Amino acid sequence: MGKLLKRMWRYITAALSGKFNEAADPKIQIEQAIREAQDQHRSLTERAASVIANQKKAEMDLDRTMADLDKLNASTRQAVIMAEEAAKRGDNPRAAELTQTAEAFASQLVAKEESADTLKQLVLQSTSASDQAKSAVNSNAMRLQQRLSERQKLLSQLDQAKMQEQMNAALESVSSTVGQDVPSLDQVRDKIEGRYARARGMSELQSDSVEGRMLEVEQAAMNTTAQARLSEIKSRLGITTGTEDTPAPLPASGTEAPAAEGAPATEGEPRSTGQG
Repeated sequence: MGKLLKRMWRYITAALSGKFNEAADPKIQIEQAIREAQDQHRSLTERAASVIANQKKAEMDLDRTMADLDKLNASTRQAVIMAEEAAKRGDNPRAAELTQTAEAFASQLVAKEESADTLKQLVLQSTSASDQAKSAVNSNAMRLQQRLSERQKLLSQLDQAKMQEQMNAALESVSSTVGQDVPSLDQVRDKIEGRYARARGMSELQSDSVEGRMLEVEQAAMNTTAQARLSEIKSRLGITTGTEDTPAPLPASGTEAPAAEGAPATEGEPRSTGQG
């Protein structure tokens, strides 16, 4: 029963996630992903800063310990020298006091050297951790920069996709119904072609009918009468048309007829010798 409930819960979660991803705005999802990446980089930077701060603190402690170590070394040497000088002078009580002081400095020196060794190891470890933290921050910064560049690319592609979808919707609306009460261009074209076909059919029927032929004859008669009337008016005005058959004009009285074969040629023309 428990396994069944888990499977049902996973199925419902997957179904809801799928519907959410389908309904979600890609631009908002891109911004969410970038914001999450920036938050992760900020958190990583803060942790790296803490690691680096620990390294710096260890280095400061080591520097201070090394300075104390130098002072202890100097104090120990000075106490030994002073004890030796007191012993040479025969001041044994003073020599004993200075010897005890030198031993106290030596004890502090040994403890400080052990502390310095511990701090040196800590500085090495913190330096290695600091280098790793810096490398991680730099690598994550490069990945973040790549994501920022990819965001610009994705946003540009998203804008192109939206424009293409709008263009596809516009082209689809041209070939389909423009609106609920407005016919499409295809419907208007079919309507016009139907009316034109009916008009052609009515014209052919009228031309083939008796009334149509009578009208054609009457029109031809009217055209003939009009042509005859026009010719009569032109004749009265002395206007001749180039289409009428008129006799050829006779030669004038002073013009000689063409000479017959064998007749003498006119003056200025060569005489025919009759020889080939």
